[in-house]
Amino acid sequence: MHGLMMDYELTIPTLVRRAEQLHAGKEIVSRRPDRSLHRTTYGEVIRRARSLAGALRALGVAPGDRVATFCWNHARHLEAYYGVPSMGAVLHTLNIRLHPDELTYVATHAGDKVALVDRVLWPQFERFRDRVGFAHVIVVGDGEPPIPGTLDYEALLEGADAHDFDTVTDERWAAAMCYTSGTTGRPKAAVYSHRSTVLHTLGMSLADLDLCRETDTVLAMVPMFHANAWGSPYSGLMTGARQVLPGPHLDSASLLELLAGERVTVALGVPTIWSGILQLLDRDPGAYDLSRLRVAGAGGAAMPEALFRALDRHGVHMVHLWGMTEMSPLGSHARLTARVHEADADVRHRYRATQGRPVPLVEIRARGEGGGLVPWDGATMGELEVRGPWVVGAYYDAPESADRFTADGWFRTGDIVTIEQDGWITICDRDKDVIKSGGEWISSVALENALMSHPAVAEAMVVGLPHPQWDERPLALVVRREGSAAAACTPDDLLAHLAPHFPKWWLPSAVEFVDALPRTSVGKLDKKLMRQRYSAYFLAPTTSASLADLAERTMTEPTSGRR
Repeated sequence: MHGLMMDYELTIPTLVRRAEQLHAGKEIVSRRPDRSLHRTTYGEVIRRARSLAGALRALGVAPGDRVATFCWNHARHLEAYYGVPSMGAVLHTLNIRLHPDELTYVATHAGDKVALVDRVLWPQFERFRDRVGFAHVIVVGDGEPPIPGTLDYEALLEGADAHDFDTVTDERWAAAMCYTSGTTGRPKAAVYSHRSTVLHTLGMSLADLDLCRETDTVLAMVPMFHANAWGSPYSGLMTGARQVLPGPHLDSASLLELLAGERVTVALGVPTIWSGILQLLDRDPGAYDLSRLRVAGAGGAAMPEALFRALDRHGVHMVHLWGMTEMSPLGSHARLTARVHEADADVRHRYRATQGRPVPLVEIRARGEGGGLVPWDGATMGELEVRGPWVVGAYYDAPESADRFTADGWFRTGDIVTIEQDGWITICDRDKDVIKSGGEWISSVALENALMSHPAVAEAMVVGLPHPQWDERPLALVVRREGSAAAACTPDDLLAHLAPHFPKWWLPSAVEFVDALPRTSVGKLDKKLMRQRYSAYFLAPTTSASLADLAERTMTEPTSGRR
């Protein structure tokens, strides 16, 4: 017997219509390039989104055509988020931090027909504009003189007919596409359907996750070109949450001004953003009123337990989120369960620093080196595989990457994890970053997190480098905190700090102090670059001991770093 339910398409226009009817007066706040604040409403943003869609249709944009954005976080970017998919076209958010060569490849590979560009980003866009076959370039600005050969966004909307958003007739149509950062080759495109976007929005809005309510004010400190700002533009649209958008001002002081001044209740950002905020809070603990902030979400990279504890001192309660571009991006959430709530404080902190448990509708499993599934025992490591209604089933036009997807419908994440009996996930490393030494695996993430708990350490990166005897050995690259006490810290101090917590053969063979650590276009530590830069580190003679002696000593007892 079949169910007698109405066949109702899950599409972004359904979210837009809901906001028009129920939340038209709710506020959206954007910071302009000149630092002034622009205030508008969902009703006005959606009205303009309909005009944008009408203008694009008049320019020849048809269902399925790709419309690129090269913009910061602001209300006019939201207009594209809502208007482009709702007219049947595909929103493609270009990562403004990519190299012009990568942007040329991404925009060409996607087949972008039109580009919406922030005026303040024009110098960057101009570096690759003529290498891509854009039919039209539309500049988003505030009254500046027009740029020859482009269209002015405001003038375009002023003369446009409103689109009625009745074009999307199939929930499986593409709504948006985002490219991976390309750290292991060419960037690859994840394409999100209307159905997957609506279901992801529903998932983010579940009460158990508690990430977005109608009563919330949400600040997306994650760029809107990074995995659709983690879905916050759509979860805000559906729930009617007030949205605050920081524009190009992502420095810690500007973000803290918004957090306090706009009485933000939910903020989402990568760990480096939160680390910068912590430094300002430590310098002047009473300068910012963050009493309304109930959820501080961190994702995009593993966040050390020490950072959770430090922010707790300022009443900033961090919640770890994990996901990937290929997952729209939400995959798991580290809100404490009833079992963990009953444990002592140290145990609760440890669980908060894990990647949490899979959110509803996302399934997980892990596969070991031998090909079999690993047990959920919290100890056995394997590569995490996921599947669910907002997990992509293939990359767009990338047959060379078909091996990332299993025959039975799972996506191979590349993350090496352990899974506990009740589903708590701990990422030990990326498959390309896990250190294979003497036939055993060493987790660079675990070492980094432990180093970050030392009071002298501001940042830490651990990379596996070629070694003549052990295949690979870990090198720790450390940025000291400011101050004379931190400056006195030595490699031996850090190795002694690690020694009680790890097997001796896990300890780094050397520690190097550096002024800064490089990051990728999405703010993650660029381990690939540092592996290249230090590739001969353990292959060159040392001044104090032979390599064989150094390796032998490292595998049996703590050692001091090379200087």
